[in-house]
Amino acid sequence: MEIRVRRGDTLWYYSQLFYMPLVLIIDSNSGVDPNELRIGQVIRIPGFTVTTHVIEKGDSFWKLASARNIHVDALLLLNPDVNPNQLKVGQKVKIPVRVTSFIVDGKQPYDFERMRNDMNRLLAIYPFMRKREAGKSVLGLPLYDLRIGTSNRKVQMNASFHANEWITTPILMRFLNEYLLSLTNHFAIKGVATLPLYTRTQLSAVPMVDPDGVNLVLNGPPAGMEEEVLAINKGSRDFSGWKANIRGVDLNKQFPANWEFEATRKPKAPAPRDFPGYAPLSEPETKAMADLVKKESFERLLALHTQGKEFYWGYEGLEPPESERLARLFAQVSGYKAIRYVDSHSGYKDWFIQEFRRPGFTIELGEGQNPLPLSQFDEIYNAASGILIYSLT
Repeated sequence: MEIRVRRGDTLWYYSQLFYMPLVLIIDSNSGVDPNELRIGQVIRIPGFTVTTHVIEKGDSFWKLASARNIHVDALLLLNPDVNPNQLKVGQKVKIPVRVTSFIVDGKQPYDFERMRNDMNRLLAIYPFMRKREAGKSVLGLPLYDLRIGTSNRKVQMNASFHANEWITTPILMRFLNEYLLSLTNHFAIKGVATLPLYTRTQLSAVPMVDPDGVNLVLNGPPAGMEEEVLAINKGSRDFSGWKANIRGVDLNKQFPANWEFEATRKPKAPAPRDFPGYAPLSEPETKAMADLVKKESFERLLALHTQGKEFYWGYEGLEPPESERLARLFAQVSGYKAIRYVDSHSGYKDWFIQEFRRPGFTIELGEGQNPLPLSQFDEIYNAASGILIYSLT
């Protein structure tokens, strides 16, 4: 929601007027000097949208404000050209509306466009969240990196490394939505107060690492690549078992953590799953994700996958002692089984632990055959949200 500064207004006053943490208003207005507001300057207030009300007989600003539990001055601020003492029937006035419900509906097929539409709606309502690009996919789709918080202490989360595990994307998007709602509406998540997390920790979230693959699973072959992907899929038009990127490379087998060994026991040519590529980091998606953690000093990393109701937290004895403490905590809040080692290499989590000696986790959400049914969404989210919120503590 946008407002314009009046004489004597301050960001602190706006935080009181709209019951919104001052830091969220400041962070929603980068480039604005909080100490030198100019009359007429546009200020964005997070957590609100604007609706239009048509004046009826008997309406007054006091009556409208009282019915909506807002301050009269909020109406005056949004309607600077309206004389509150001379309202006319049929006249239109703007009403601020606090957003208290979810934008993200994850209980539906969730391709790249749906994810991007939800992302843009969240960015419009919560401008303190920032959008970057970690890189692009083979077909040029952005790998969005959404940031919440500005602290130097950073936690990285990602989803949909594997195409047919696309349910992990709406799970992560739903968590971002709940986190934003909690910050602007002053409620805790799983008993955790979120405003202190916001000020202490910067969240980096890449909701869809393999957008080309997800679109293939949900929408079928892209124009110009039908022959190629059908050949990789042995002529079948059923792409429900496709885990790889659009070139048939398994993105979570692409990292230089014993890649050469893993390659000896995996497919030797492009395939719907498990082909580690002809060399590590050969794909634009994996190179982007590797560059992301090289540039940023992430304290922790969580990669969302399906399935198994378990998570893996160690690699070759290189994980720090803190990982075990976090694993016990994650198991407690999710009910998932914590597994230290598994006979697998060259994953994103493996490489992160190897290179940085910091806690990394592969979270296997839900249980069954991929792609998991949307009927599991609520159960999966209940477990995942506990892990995600506690990972920021």
